[in-house]
Amino acid sequence: MKLISFYLPQFHEIPENNRAWGRGFTEWVNVKKAQPLFLGHNQPRKPLHNHYYNLLDDGVMEWQIDLAKKAGIYGFCFYHYWFGGRMVLEKPAEKLLHNEQIDFQYCFSWANEPWTRTWHGAGGEKEILIPQDYGGEEEWNLHYEYFRQFFMDKRYIKEENCPVLLIYRLRNIPHFNDMLRYWNECAKKDGFSGIFIVSMDVWRDHVAKSRWVNGSVDFEPGKSRAGAMNKFAFLQPKNKRSILWNYFAIRTFDYGKVNRKMLHCPHQKNEFRTVFVDFDDSPRRGNRAVVTLGSTPKRFGKYLRKALQLSRREGNEYLFINAWNEWGEGNYLEPDTRYGYSYLNQVKEALQR
Repeated sequence: MKLISFYLPQFHEIPENNRAWGRGFTEWVNVKKAQPLFLGHNQPRKPLHNHYYNLLDDGVMEWQIDLAKKAGIYGFCFYHYWFGGRMVLEKPAEKLLHNEQIDFQYCFSWANEPWTRTWHGAGGEKEILIPQDYGGEEEWNLHYEYFRQFFMDKRYIKEENCPVLLIYRLRNIPHFNDMLRYWNECAKKDGFSGIFIVSMDVWRDHVAKSRWVNGSVDFEPGKSRAGAMNKFAFLQPKNKRSILWNYFAIRTFDYGKVNRKMLHCPHQKNEFRTVFVDFDDSPRRGNRAVVTLGSTPKRFGKYLRKALQLSRREGNEYLFINAWNEWGEGNYLEPDTRYGYSYLNQVKEALQR
């Protein structure tokens, strides 16, 4: 079994974020300003030893990969942001590409949505900072040319001589079949058998069957948490902390209930499962957040073991973990001050069993 963990590259400054949010913005800004919204709410989350890293600093990615390899994680799936030839947050993956001394597998998930302020919880209408433009063959060729340098890397994850590429919202792409066909032709010219396209299965957004789509992956908890939310979502949370009121007013869901729902969903060959560590996006969204109740390392390990067993029976060697470092969503394997290395230890133990 090969565990692949989703990886957020937003832990370094970029001009687009500095213009939108102020100089010095990274995901750590959201993480540090978080406050508990109700009694027992695990906020703010703090990395162990105050390791508020910058992904562009030397040694940081080596440290992350060393932790991941010791836990038995096979690779990272980097979020990739491409807007008609314009990119953001591309430097961490490029830094890995150019450091051949790092022996670790990786792939991409194209997060093909417009870059908006609401991604960090701004209220009101979505303010689009960078629109998403898919273009035609000229645009598709430009995008493939960028992918090529990674696909040719021996560390890039491949399935049956096909580079693995996840796409977040495939249905959003006009003429996506034509684009995927074109990319497959380009890949074959480079000596590959094609591209192994994986559609990310988000609630109500799974792409229909296509000859150019090789598989799917559950994007959890987004796919399964619908229907598991608490019954008090009609209440209005209070801006000022109200321990009792906000406990009922903040939208929550039960970690165990959602995981049981995930496990009971049947999967076929190349329909990959995902387990998630935790979920709490209050650092980004404040009292409009969705918060998981009941996540602990022990429970995570329990559901991870069951997902591994099911994946093996279903004939799938890949299992995805959400996430390695989604600190703004309270969803990370990296060590923190509350649980230390416990989540990583659960990964190691699950694979050993």
